[in-house]
Amino acid sequence: MAELKAIDFFCSIGGMTYGFRKAGIDVIAGLDIDTSCKETYEYNNPGSKFIEANIKEYSFEQLKKDTRIKEYDDMMIFIGCSPCQYWSIIKTDKTKSNLSKNLLNDFQRFVEHFKPGYVVVENVPGIMKRSDESGLDKFIPFLERLGYAVIYDILNANHFGVPQNRRRFTLIASRINSDISLPEGNKNKIPVVKDFIGVKKGFSKIKAGHFDKTKFKHSAAGLTENNLKRIKLTKKNGGTRERWSRIKDLQIDAYDGKDSSFRNVYGRMSWNKPAPTITTRFNSLSNGRFGHPNENRALSIREGATLQTFPKSYVFKEKSLGRIAKHIGNAVPPRFAKCLAKELLKVGNYGV
Repeated sequence: MAELKAIDFFCSIGGMTYGFRKAGIDVIAGLDIDTSCKETYEYNNPGSKFIEANIKEYSFEQLKKDTRIKEYDDMMIFIGCSPCQYWSIIKTDKTKSNLSKNLLNDFQRFVEHFKPGYVVVENVPGIMKRSDESGLDKFIPFLERLGYAVIYDILNANHFGVPQNRRRFTLIASRINSDISLPEGNKNKIPVVKDFIGVKKGFSKIKAGHFDKTKFKHSAAGLTENNLKRIKLTKKNGGTRERWSRIKDLQIDAYDGKDSSFRNVYGRMSWNKPAPTITTRFNSLSNGRFGHPNENRALSIREGATLQTFPKSYVFKEKSLGRIAKHIGNAVPPRFAKCLAKELLKVGNYGV
């Protein structure tokens, strides 16, 4: 029986690629403009080629040359998980991400030319809420005009074995099977923080500023004197900044009188709850509820990767911890990706 294979557009360090490979799908190549992802991607996904390219300038002929794929391949999956910062609900400066906001249109060109058997798209829910701007309102009818059956919804990765509340727009389309479906998650048995990190899970106690020289990368960002005071005062296992909000030297000017707003900022995670969405700044105490449940620091690099369901054996080759955190936060959780891949295998009855 022929086997499914895939091209992972906007592959980053390979979260989607890794999950698909674990499900038994041959990911021929991943394509990304960020060259800093290459070594990590290829080291952890041997046999999957990293193609450094700007999709806006990359040609169909070059993709065929680089991968030897062909048009109208019923066993081919095109995966399009474009950078999502512009469509995120997180209030950050969108100037830098403005250039990448319409990458779905560029992905569409490749789908139109090659017409693979299957298409998978994963992104933040904002791409659906602002579909006229993101191009989604044109992308779905485009697929249907080409004869694809299309199904999509907002799924929470927490229902698929990922220990964080991570709501994602998820689309599966097929040109050869009309009876398609999204995977069904389990809302009754959700993983939580203590299931993945902590001393019992192999994470030694460390202090803020600890640098792990090993491949494990259990490294934590340093804290200013005031931030160290803040985290020490923050109640363990789910506490907020409320405890120090009345201390003049520690209160943040932007939150003065707004204790009921932005409660996650400077907060600690709870052992018995899912983590918040792991973002590109998960190793920073001031960027969300990224305080360790009981240690006086923010999450380490490896803890963030583990909450994203990267295996502990996944090696991050980039030297910059900030860049590694960005890569991890941008990634599709491999466990969620594996669930999507297994659904494709089931839909096509490919050995499942």
